[in-house]
Amino acid sequence: MPTFAYKGRNTGGQLIEGVLDGANAGAVVDLLLGQGLTPVEINETKAKAAKTPVGLNVTLFKQKVTHIDLLLFSRQMHTLLKSGVPIMRALNGLQDAAINPEMKRVIGEVRESLEGGRELSQALARHPRVFSSFYLSMVRVGEATGLLEEIFFRLFEHLEFERYMREQVKTALRYPMFVVIAMAVALVIVNLFVIPAFAKVFAGFGAELPLMTQVLLGFSNFMVAYWPLMLAGVIGGIVAFRAWVGTVTGRYDWDRMSLKFPIAGKILHKAALSRFARSFSLAIRSGVPVMQALSNSAQTVDNSYVSRCIEGMRENVERGESLLRATISAGIFTPVVLQMVAVGEESGAVDDMMNEIGDMYRQEVEYELKTLGQQIEPILIVMLGVMVLILALGIFLPMWDLGKVAIKR
Repeated sequence: MPTFAYKGRNTGGQLIEGVLDGANAGAVVDLLLGQGLTPVEINETKAKAAKTPVGLNVTLFKQKVTHIDLLLFSRQMHTLLKSGVPIMRALNGLQDAAINPEMKRVIGEVRESLEGGRELSQALARHPRVFSSFYLSMVRVGEATGLLEEIFFRLFEHLEFERYMREQVKTALRYPMFVVIAMAVALVIVNLFVIPAFAKVFAGFGAELPLMTQVLLGFSNFMVAYWPLMLAGVIGGIVAFRAWVGTVTGRYDWDRMSLKFPIAGKILHKAALSRFARSFSLAIRSGVPVMQALSNSAQTVDNSYVSRCIEGMRENVERGESLLRATISAGIFTPVVLQMVAVGEESGAVDDMMNEIGDMYRQEVEYELKTLGQQIEPILIVMLGVMVLILALGIFLPMWDLGKVAIKR
């Protein structure tokens, strides 16, 4: 029987890790739910995976459920349930209409689980790679309150916000990345092909070359002689970086350092806090307990450093501290936000205040993204100017000096 390593959260929001034997991942999910744990991640151990290389090859090319698939599923579920369509008919219709084969399979298994007597949240929990713990918690609240259609609409808004943020970041970084890549390609071409051609001309002068020209020729000769090693070093560095970021400690350190990057750091920070504030407001407004809302919201920020700070908030609240004191101790919020949290806690409208905080950060992120090109453009111009200046001085200065000597003669 295969062995699965799992991560799950108990009713108090604490992360539990362990290993269980089961016929498949769905069976392990049932075991965890029976123990009162909410599955977060389930993976078959490497020892068993090595014995089934064929299955590994099949899953390697399996189409994944995308963010858009989940967004459309939430929106369509809201529309169908609001129209009075029974949930089984709704899932059957969504399964037939699904374009992504993997999403079609997931919806089919969810429908089969419902036919077997499980609740919707339990059926969705059998697919932890598709439905996050935040998503599952919101569905459970909808089942308990009878407002499942409203919960699906709120989840749709949350997923739409996530998609919007990602698209804005990609759009803002497209031009700077193109310029940087073009500069890197131009630098490689100049050093591998252009400067060596000038080196042959300079060799026939028999004169002492300027220092800048000697530096350029030395760097060009190094690239020509050792470009395979440099390419291997770049590839090795990328692989090592990805492996480092893939570890828990590496991801935490990288996310913490990324918040200090010039220009981009403040955007990443505000975006993470906007995700937290909006998801926390959504959870509180839907009736999720504060402890569970903090744990679930910590998983939506897409930054392990900020996530750990929010987990620290949950621990402080669990020890009896107020939300305001826990927020202050987190050290990631501005004084304005702390003031709004204090007002919300005093008036009993924490969900409204957190929603306003999320909107405020979202507006700031939108402004930063719209002006990102204007902020980066001067830096790119300076970099391009320095590169052109170095090349001009290194290549044309000796030709200019030799031309003046020829004129004098």
